[in-house]
Amino acid sequence: MKKFLTLFAFLLVSGWSTAHAVDWNWKGDVRYRYESKIKSDDDNSRDRHRIRVRLGVYPWITEELSAGVQLSTAGSGDPVSRNQTLGDGFTAKDINLNEAFIDYHPMFFDGKANFLLGKRAVKSTLIRVNDLVWDSDLTLEGMSFQFGKKGSKQRSGLNAVVGYYIIDELKKSESDPFFWAAQLAYTGQAGDLGFMLGAGYYDYNNIAGAGDDVLGDWADGEGFFGNSNSGGEYDFDYNTLELFANVGGKFTGNLPWKLYGQYAMNVADGVEEDDKGYVIGFKLGKAKKVGQWELDANYSYIEKDALLGAYTDSDRWGGGTDGQGIEIGGKYHLVQNMTLGLKYLGHEIGIDSDENLHVLQADMVVKF
Repeated sequence: MKKFLTLFAFLLVSGWSTAHAVDWNWKGDVRYRYESKIKSDDDNSRDRHRIRVRLGVYPWITEELSAGVQLSTAGSGDPVSRNQTLGDGFTAKDINLNEAFIDYHPMFFDGKANFLLGKRAVKSTLIRVNDLVWDSDLTLEGMSFQFGKKGSKQRSGLNAVVGYYIIDELKKSESDPFFWAAQLAYTGQAGDLGFMLGAGYYDYNNIAGAGDDVLGDWADGEGFFGNSNSGGEYDFDYNTLELFANVGGKFTGNLPWKLYGQYAMNVADGVEEDDKGYVIGFKLGKAKKVGQWELDANYSYIEKDALLGAYTDSDRWGGGTDGQGIEIGGKYHLVQNMTLGLKYLGHEIGIDSDENLHVLQADMVVKF
């Protein structure tokens, strides 16, 4: 058995295939983070040292077929974090399956369309401007059709995504929670300015009237992530309409800039208030090469029932909906494949609340 595993590992690393040559495309990253949090009603901050590790292989098998498998640190056991807090007496840290998908891109679409099956990162599955609707660590599970989208980027011209995503599988199939997604966007150029303008619609099913465990065992007992609830059940469904856009160019001296924004509204029946959210931000520079830097600042505002709170950004006021505030961050590309970053988040926990959360994050990231 050991000889077989050794041989298999050797063949895998050397790129051998029983069919024909495969471009394996190994990718990975390691992030070390120091994080300090303090709430307005706490005397002491919570200081943590955390790591996030992701390692994947994305084989290009033929002109019409590719796939992907990625492992990552397990995070806190929820879908919007891959951070592993250091501690617990130097015990080994858990590694989980983070991505596993098939990508069929038939030649009759001239390589512009993808049929995706499986579990894939949200930024490579849907058109994502920023983290108003989706946390960056989320990996969706289900089926997608993409046109004009290539990984996390959009090609020039028309881009579209249609998808069906399974949230959980219950004993009674008629109550399985899931959602449909449809997005349409246009990416273009107007003189020296590049822009993207688009809209998305996310139709959740079997959320209203369900308990917090409708999102899976991980959520049982964790509350409703800011959403309205009564008697231990969600009050509303979540049919969210999203509008998103960005525009950017370069200042004199070849310094890139980008202005971006997102707006979301829950249009489900019965939701008459607390149904809107938005993010608006500005990015200056791009830390792509050694010696380059970037700055990013944004303001976010999310009412209680604008979004299903379980999948929004986990850093913003501790995750979920019902909050507002600013984020200011910077990044510097110190040496090849390594960046240093610093971010401050200052948010109100609850739009009508006096409780504040202040977070400082210092990151070192190595990509390979």
